[in-house]
Amino acid sequence: MAADQLGMPARPDNNPLPGATLEALLTALVERHGWAGLAEEVDIRCFKFDPSIKSSLQFLRRTPWARAKVEALYVRDHDHFRA
Repeated sequence: MAADQLGMPARPDNNPLPGATLEALLTALVERHGWAGLAEEVDIRCFKFDPSIKSSLQFLRRTPWARAKVEALYVRDHDHFRA
């Protein structure tokens, strides 16, 4: 069973946001950008065609490069709005 499914960070050593779940990150990004805007920022199919939180989480949990892009966007957004 993946660490995400146990409620633990999947990559504790590389996690830029300790304590934040992938679902919380994704939900915040969708609220801020919408699915279309998120698809423009991170060019992955699950954001473009019939997007949902559930299907996107499944993809992101098994695709490290896509997850890293989503995490980087979240960090960039938060840095921008904090400044």
